[in-house]
Amino acid sequence: MYFAYIWYYKSGDKMKFKNVIIASDFDGTLKNDEGIITPDVIEKIQYFIENGGFFTVCTGRIHQGFHLYSPEYINAPVLLGNGAMAYDYEKEEIIFNDAIGDEGLPAIKDILKAFPKVPIEFYNFDKVCAINLNAHSEQHFTSQGINFEIVTNPEEAPRPWTKVMVAAHGCSQKVQEILENHPEINYLKTTGNYVEILKKGVDKGTGLLKLAEAMSCKQKDTYAAGDGYNDVEMLVASNGGFVPENGSKEALAVAKYVTRSNNDGCIAHAIEILDEIY
Repeated sequence: MYFAYIWYYKSGDKMKFKNVIIASDFDGTLKNDEGIITPDVIEKIQYFIENGGFFTVCTGRIHQGFHLYSPEYINAPVLLGNGAMAYDYEKEEIIFNDAIGDEGLPAIKDILKAFPKVPIEFYNFDKVCAINLNAHSEQHFTSQGINFEIVTNPEEAPRPWTKVMVAAHGCSQKVQEILENHPEINYLKTTGNYVEILKKGVDKGTGLLKLAEAMSCKQKDTYAAGDGYNDVEMLVASNGGFVPENGSKEALAVAKYVTRSNNDGCIAHAIEILDEIY
């Protein structure tokens, strides 16, 4: 349950983009390959905001690991955990958190039954926990500056979980086969080593539409930008999906607009396109 959310922002006299929202993936879209949001991109975002638009980020990171919020280029709640949570960094409050409760325990127990030593990470808003911590999981935490606690079974990890990560190195496909037998949760299909588990019905697309509704933005004025397979739902749910020309084949397949690469101002190009539309 959530309520209409009012975000107060500064704008100029022009309101060309009033109640238009853009949610962008972070790595590979908003940032270039050197991990930098270039000045020309920030300048375009500021133009968009000054003309009444909302700009935010939609990322797989959780709030403990997202240290890149800046009012310089974000003026709306940030979508975290691949759309599970919207968090207002300005007011330090949760707008919504569609997290996994006890219904997630059977799937986790089945994974541990099949792979007793597999590391699993549990992301509760207040506490992050890990089972079977190894070098991969520890690096996953430390690289994002996340404090964590080691537990011995999933029931010890406080719920609800915004998301659960299985560090399935060498067993990713088998773990996903197990999760196929658990329709009570959602997971992100991947060819990589980390399998991400979310609440049933949650993805970047549902998160974007929920945030847009809370902020009184219509679907026709809701846009997304992303480059990866986990951005597909968001790109499809929006009125227009912007994908950099160097994005993944999955993202490019559903793009409404193909922009310059993330190394050449993907988001700046997206706003230039919207400037022509509005």
